[in-house]
Amino acid sequence: MNITARALFITLLFTIGLMGCSSDDDRPQDMTEKELYQQAQENLKDESFQSAVRNLQLLEARYPFGPYAEQAQLEIIFAYYRSFEPEAAIAAADRFVRLHPQHPNVDYAFYMKGLSNYIDGEGFLDRFLPTDMTQRDPGAALQSFEDFRQLLYRFPDSPYAADAKARMTYLRARLARYEINVANYYFKRGAYLAAANRGRYVVENFPQTPAIPDALAVMVQAYKLLGLDELAEKSLTVLHSNYPKHPSLDKNGQFIDKFTLAESKRSWVNVATLGIFDHSAPPKFDNRAEYLIR
Repeated sequence: MNITARALFITLLFTIGLMGCSSDDDRPQDMTEKELYQQAQENLKDESFQSAVRNLQLLEARYPFGPYAEQAQLEIIFAYYRSFEPEAAIAAADRFVRLHPQHPNVDYAFYMKGLSNYIDGEGFLDRFLPTDMTQRDPGAALQSFEDFRQLLYRFPDSPYAADAKARMTYLRARLARYEINVANYYFKRGAYLAAANRGRYVVENFPQTPAIPDALAVMVQAYKLLGLDELAEKSLTVLHSNYPKHPSLDKNGQFIDKFTLAESKRSWVNVATLGIFDHSAPPKFDNRAEYLIR
């Protein structure tokens, strides 16, 4: 076969391939509503979630009032969620609630919205590597907590209620730990009143979370540095009474200072770099090793 014939042969094969691809793309246009829905189900089963999204969108566009339209709107929420597109899943869930507030499965939309906010903010590597999510902005976690709260308030008997409660417990612990992280930052900056306020906020708003003992320790340390000895003593009493083995207490129940006013003076390196570089070790109240929480 000479070069010209070979080129014509390759061109012919390429053209046939394109025709085949075009035929595959056009095939859904000839599908009935039921066939599109069944194809989407196959996509979900095969974990081809982006293909499922496309087929579900096409089904709704072509048959907006058909018997599968509402179910397609629900399942597209799941498909977006499994495609790691939480923002799209949240938008789809909000749309379903707005269009079908009395639907018998609207609780599923609330649940999936909570799950989508639950994972919102996670990066690709966060799915595979250990990540301290308490260091992240708490906005999505707060919204997830509210979504699950709405689910439990409106549908206390929902089959998703038990899982929502478990996730809310984790979210409360995560939000409380975030506040302790902020308090540790304020100690580093010498903002002791702000640190004390963060500790008190945890005690008042996140009771029975693993961060409570650290919150009390934060309050003791901050009040001592502020010279508010009475408040420091009250916080110490509560800490010792409820958590006598906390690492911030010695064997006699006395508080072990992690930070002193003398140590609070920022080095010239810290000042010159606006806090970016500082080789001193700032105080840190973080005893999560006992709590087994990320």
